[in-house]
This record gives sequence, structure tokens and C-alpha cells, in this order.
Amino acid sequence: MSRALFLAVLLWVIPGVSHAAEAFAQPMTASVFGTALAFITPRTLEPEGMPQLTVWGLRGLTTVDPTLVPEVREKEMRLLQSGKPIFSAPLPDGDDATGWGNLAANMAAAAYAASDPIRQGGTQGIVRSFFDELFNHLDPYSRYVPPGAADTERDRRSGQAGLGLALARTRAGMVVSTVVPSSPADDAGLRPGDRILSVDGRPIRGEAAAAIEALIAGPEGTTVRLVWRGRGRPQQAEIERALVPPQTVTAERLDDVVLIHITGFSVDTDDQFAAALEAAFAGHKVRGIIIDLRGNRGGLLRQAVSVTDQVMTDGLVTTTAGRNPQSSHVWPGGTNGDGAQGRPMIVLVDGRTASAAEIMAAALADNGRAVIVGSATLGKGLVQTISPLPDGGELFVTWSRVLAPGGWPLQGLGIMPQVCTSLGNDSVNAQLADLLKGQQSLAPALARHNAARAPLPVAQVVELRNACPAAEGRDSDLDAAGYLLDHPSAYQTALSKLVAAP
Repeated sequence: MSRALFLAVLLWVIPGVSHAAEAFAQPMTASVFGTALAFITPRTLEPEGMPQLTVWGLRGLTTVDPTLVPEVREKEMRLLQSGKPIFSAPLPDGDDATGWGNLAANMAAAAYAASDPIRQGGTQGIVRSFFDELFNHLDPYSRYVPPGAADTERDRRSGQAGLGLALARTRAGMVVSTVVPSSPADDAGLRPGDRILSVDGRPIRGEAAAAIEALIAGPEGTTVRLVWRGRGRPQQAEIERALVPPQTVTAERLDDVVLIHITGFSVDTDDQFAAALEAAFAGHKVRGIIIDLRGNRGGLLRQAVSVTDQVMTDGLVTTTAGRNPQSSHVWPGGTNGDGAQGRPMIVLVDGRTASAAEIMAAALADNGRAVIVGSATLGKGLVQTISPLPDGGELFVTWSRVLAPGGWPLQGLGIMPQVCTSLGNDSVNAQLADLLKGQQSLAPALARHNAARAPLPVAQVVELRNACPAAEGRDSDLDAAGYLLDHPSAYQTALSKLVAAP
């Protein structure tokens, strides 16, 4: 055995030595910590000083290696390993974000040099543990998103460079399931049902939809050659990729009722919603509108406000309040008139309806503009603000609370539907029969719900939500909506009971 090979084998078997560990990126980590502390400190819902935030974050080292314990003394911070100090540094000024970022990174460097578990996690492991532990002390929604995942988050919010189509596998092969209007795919003539044959000369037989969509996606302005078959002979085109906002609004007609699905609130959901309303009334009779928010996890607050504003003539959409002056807003409605032209509206919700979608439903409910059908919603009434970080990651920091127009909090409580479908079909039928008689069987539960004010004890939240337990959407949601539109007196009874007291 050669000397070099013997040495390599010897090093491999020595326990406790990490041989492929990356070098700790101390300057970058200091920049990330300092930038984050400067952003978080003035924005948390409750005042937490920079020293406290830093200490919380550094306890993430202990979660990775329990032998490591950060310790704060009167004028210094130390790191102990198995009870023995391995690092100490004087405390910076209380609001010196750069100083606290450097201190945290220096302590992390000492931990990196002394601990195998820390080295195994690498720089990214240190950064993630810092933010995980810090945000454990704040709220359920503040979070750090690392590089890569942050790119995906940004793409989801703003749209990914591609052609604006989605694919699905059928017996006929890989077919186009949806095409975003005015997208490159739409302009090239692709239509739902067309079968994709090849991408850039590569046959795609047997490939998964996600793999093919990954081939089609690429940098904005580049091109991809597609071959597809529609109803006639195969067609081909070289199509330029573009940034295509996600299609979050789709609409269909159920005779003279328009059903509008909103799957999320992204950068141009308001434009898509406006286009759906305009198309609904273009040469068609519209007796009523059903807005489906089931499964909608939310998205951009301003988009939810803008969409809601399009179907209100007056009133308040929502208010947000936080410590940072920029986080507190009063959002009025009715600034552009009612695009639904006063037609009766039903909003479908379920236990997955959250955040911005709850804001929309609550506004339409409290202003007496729509009847809510379904189950209790998730109850996410905290708003996050977003900041990029020097490593390419992102911070989502909760900085304000949301109140419905009637003054009740969305956080924890969620929305109480006026027709509850999660109690079973017999209950739904009884509720609808009562509404037809001019009686609202859920009136006591609705009154208790709308009278609630923050902060709410957990026991009270549970009690209020038990009146209509959260559940996934079901067929009876749409059936109940149809019944209300078919019976205007039942609709009016439900609507009048939902208006919140001032």
C-alpha cells in the first residue's frame, strides 16, 4: 500500500474528524445575521430587543449540539462546551445590528471549530438553526427560507419564466391541461387537450409531467422548441419563454350562475378576477355568482384587498395593526364600483381557506355582500413582511394582526359560515329549510363569533369553532349555494344575519 493511500485510509477511520466539511462562511453569516436583526427588531408584534433576539438565535447551536450552551453575562457573551468556556466577546450596543451579527457569527465560528455535529450541518445548518430557534419564540408564521427554496417562493409569487401551460398524463399521453391566456403557449396556438410529442428534439414518452415542465421552463427570453399534436397533423414552433404570472382565477358557467375559482392571491390575481367578471357579463345573463375559496391558502394581502374591492360599493375590507407604522392600515372597499353588478354572491370556504382568502370572505360577510357556505376556516390572521438576505434566502416576519370589518380577529378564530356543511347533509337540509322560513338556526353561534375580540383564550376559540368544525370542501357546498340562489328569500335571511354590529 502506498504511503498516500495508507494515510487516506488512516484519516478515514479516525473517529470524530470531519474530512469533507466545508469551510465556515463567517463573513457571509455575519452579514446575514446583521441584516436579519436590523429587519426583524422594529417589526415584531411584541417589542423584543436585538440582544434577546440574538440570544434566542444562538440557542440554535444547542439544538444541534447539546454540549454547546451560549451564556450572557453582564457585559459579555460566552459559549460553553461541556461547561467550559470556548468563546467570549463583549456585548455590542443594544441597537448595533452589525455588531450583534458579527458577535453571533464569531460564536458560530467557535462552535464550528469545536463541534462535529455543527460542522456536519455546515454554514447553512448554522443559519437555519439560528432562525428556527429565534422564530420559535415569536409566532407560527415567521420563518427563514434558505437559498434555492427562496427562488421557488419568489417564482410562485411572481410567476416563473416558461410558456404558461400545465401538463397532465392521460391514456393518450402527455397532454396540455391548462393554457394561461395571452401566454407564449397561447400565442403559439397550444390548446388544452393537445398532446406534447417532444421538447427541444427530445421525445417525452414515459416522462413525468413535472420533468417535462422542468424542460420547458428556463431563463426569460430564451426559446424552446415544442412538437405537439392537436386535432390534425403534428405542429411545431420555437417559442420564447416569458415571465408568466400563475393562473389563480378560472371561471365557468353553470347555466346563468358564474362559478369563479380563486386558488391564491399572486401578483395579478386582481386583473384575472376583473377579466373573469367582465367575461361573465359579456352578452350573458348572470343570476348569481359563486366564488370558490376552498383550498385557497392566501397570498398577497394587497391583492386580496384589490379583488374584494371589485365587488363592493362601500364599507371596509379589513384593518391591519402592528408596532411598525408601515404595518398599520385601514383598507376601504367600494373604490371602483361593484363589478358583480349587485348580483347575489355566495363564497365557498373550508378548513384549508386561509390568510388573504379569509380576509376576502370576512369582508364580504361583514359588509352583507355575500353569504358564506362551508366550514370554519384555518384562522390565519397575521400578516408577514418579506426581506431578501445576502445569502439569497428570504425572511418572512409577522408584523401585523388582521381584524375583520366587524372588529373580530381572524387569527385562531377563522370564519364562521352562515350555512355550515361540515355537520352533515341532514344538518344542511335543516338549515336551508329554516332559512326559507326566515329563521337562521346558526344565529346564536354567529352572534358569539362576531362579538369575539382579541386576545381570545384558546378554550373560547375552540368553543366558537366547534359550532361548525373545519373540514375539507364537499359537494354539498355547491349544492347549498345553488339552493340559496334558487330561493332568494333564504338567501336574504342568511345575508341579513351575517351583517356585523358596528
